[in-house]
Amino acid sequence: MTTSIKARLLGAIMLMVFMSSAVAQQPAIQYFRPYDKTGINVFETSKEDTVVYDGFKVRIGAGFTQGYQNLSHSNGLTASSVPAANLYEMGGGFPLAQANLNLDVQLYDGVRLNLVSYMSSHHHNEFWVKGGYLQIDKVSFLKSEFMDNLWKNLTLKVGHMEINYGDQHFRRSDGGHTLQNPWIENNVMDAFTTEIGAELYWQKKGFIAMVAMTDGEIQGNVAAPSTPAGAKRKPAFYGKVGFDKQLQDNLRVRLTGSFYTTKSSVNSTLFGGDRTGSNYQFVMDNAPVTVTGNYTSGRFNPGFRDNVTSFVINPFVKFGGLEVFGNFEFAEGASQFENGEGTNWAATGNRKANQTAFDALYRFGGTDQFYIGFRYVKVDATVGEGRTATNAGRQYDVEIDRTAFGGGWFITKNVLLKGEYVNQNYSGFPDNGPNNRFFDGNFKGVVIQGAISF
Repeated sequence: MTTSIKARLLGAIMLMVFMSSAVAQQPAIQYFRPYDKTGINVFETSKEDTVVYDGFKVRIGAGFTQGYQNLSHSNGLTASSVPAANLYEMGGGFPLAQANLNLDVQLYDGVRLNLVSYMSSHHHNEFWVKGGYLQIDKVSFLKSEFMDNLWKNLTLKVGHMEINYGDQHFRRSDGGHTLQNPWIENNVMDAFTTEIGAELYWQKKGFIAMVAMTDGEIQGNVAAPSTPAGAKRKPAFYGKVGFDKQLQDNLRVRLTGSFYTTKSSVNSTLFGGDRTGSNYQFVMDNAPVTVTGNYTSGRFNPGFRDNVTSFVINPFVKFGGLEVFGNFEFAEGASQFENGEGTNWAATGNRKANQTAFDALYRFGGTDQFYIGFRYVKVDATVGEGRTATNAGRQYDVEIDRTAFGGGWFITKNVLLKGEYVNQNYSGFPDNGPNNRFFDGNFKGVVIQGAISF
């Protein structure tokens, strides 16, 4: 571990210890999604006005995760002369801890600010702002009865923020905040990014609808390139419709459908926007490895950097202690080179990538403090490999599947101990080329995590 990483991690731990003493004094924030156990199975914030506004408030929170992994990996390359056969030699050990800093501010009645920063992550070495947004659930500052009535079912979010595409991002691990993910890692094809824009919500009697527009980039960008031909930046549009209702005392049903589309981007990152890193460290990576350089281990990015259109359907059912969640995703897109930009090659057309994910949990105990579960994820995709301005590259179909069994114990509502056994397989990757380390690839083993969030 480098000196800078040690210093950053020590600082994060000291800050966590200092802030933990203030947990009991946390102020109540309006229209707030909790970071602790009470935020599990909370998706969008509701329109229920349950907190009385009594002035400006600042809530300081954090997330901290330390894991232990004992994973092994292999592929079908046996000749030591083939570099990709020499996978990184892994053993049991502790990956770098991750930590987040959360600031939530009540600015006015029905108006709040959210700001999340990464203090320690597997990607960036420095303190890094994830993003922030302004959320408006009331418009009393306009002094208009008409607008007050109009806004009873509306919510507006504006900022550089985690986009609300699908429901899986409410259950994923995000740097040090892993307490609300029942599993160790996110989906194989991890739909998550932050973009600059606005989301407008309408909610009434369990129905929800949302429309949004962003700049389509993970960072701010004011470029308007005239070359290469066809390199035009376009905004991204996305939305969600769904139904979420407690039908009986012990039965809740939620079903949503989401879409995301952009016609052209300098660097679209819908499936590659995570700046913290995988929780399966260095799996299927060749030596030498670095924490920052190999932060996406175990994941798959289809590489739709120029244009992408994606749809996802998310069913969720909770019956007593049983929870079932699904993620059925259908995406297509291409890179700039595949669209013929800056090359003499003809456009190849869009490639496709589909993902099916399913998990079932059973929560039990007096306060549902324990859970056990099963998870299955499968990706079918066409890979575009090696295409540049001077190389035509190639395409081929691949399949990745992951099976996991796990469980967890909420020691308190802010502290979770969880673990899982995971087995992930790769097929369809060729035994030559830059991705040949995945040829007949497999990794499996046990990962344990301790998570704190408040």
